[in-house]
Amino acid sequence: MSIVRLDSCRALLFVPATRPDRADKALASGADGIVIDLEDAVAAAHKDAARGQALEWLARRPAQRETAVGLRINSLGTRAGLQDLASLAEARCPCDFVMLPKLESAFEVQLHARHLGDVALLCMIETAAGLEEAMRIATAGRGVAALGFGGLDLSVDLRAKFAWEPLLFGRSRVVQAASAAGIAVFDVPYLDLRDDAGLAGECARARAMGFTGKVAIHPSHLPAILAAFTPSAQEANDARGILQSFERSGGNVCEYQGKMVDEPVARAARRVVELAARLQGAGR
Repeated sequence: MSIVRLDSCRALLFVPATRPDRADKALASGADGIVIDLEDAVAAAHKDAARGQALEWLARRPAQRETAVGLRINSLGTRAGLQDLASLAEARCPCDFVMLPKLESAFEVQLHARHLGDVALLCMIETAAGLEEAMRIATAGRGVAALGFGGLDLSVDLRAKFAWEPLLFGRSRVVQAASAAGIAVFDVPYLDLRDDAGLAGECARARAMGFTGKVAIHPSHLPAILAAFTPSAQEANDARGILQSFERSGGNVCEYQGKMVDEPVARAARRVVELAARLQGAGR
């Protein structure tokens, strides 16, 4: 069984595990992936019932494969997290990927992988200790398909304000680890449901610093996220033009539309072309 890749996913939409009716709607929302949430969206008293509802929905989910379906379980340091892992292992993990929250060691990742088998893991960095271990977590095994930046929990742990500047180092550290490991990396959800300009601005900044996608807490955020993390037609055309010029020069420094092109510029252009091709191949 092959592990699902997440590097073509730009927008992942959270769905509360207590509302399986919303999962069906989320599949048609335009998101590249949905995440059934057993963690923050579910009160402690409802964890067991929500787990049963989530697994029941996963067992009968539509057969379409356009949208990746994931499950965010609880931390391994909690009783609910241990029960989530045991239940998922027993059910043979009927989802495309599992989001692991508040990771602080490679061992936690490897333990999940041992019991869940060949399933993609989206590893969340949400604590100061997790940030320190980001590189080890990112390279903990072949099942690690992406890192996620859990900025809200991290801000609490750091005693910092939940804003761009105070969390810039954390974002950068997570992007660095994911890039070094060659895996996808997702930014924290934008919490204001009515600030369209703020959402667009944060998406643009996140993409500019290396994030490959962003998690969403509401379907209304999807258009802005998808637009920000999709190469425009002009970007793709320029990237192809840069590569053609570089190839014609035999890999030597050259010029394209008045700008210098060398190997790093060509490498960045190649990344844009490859992403555009992946998205087109996935029908996105």
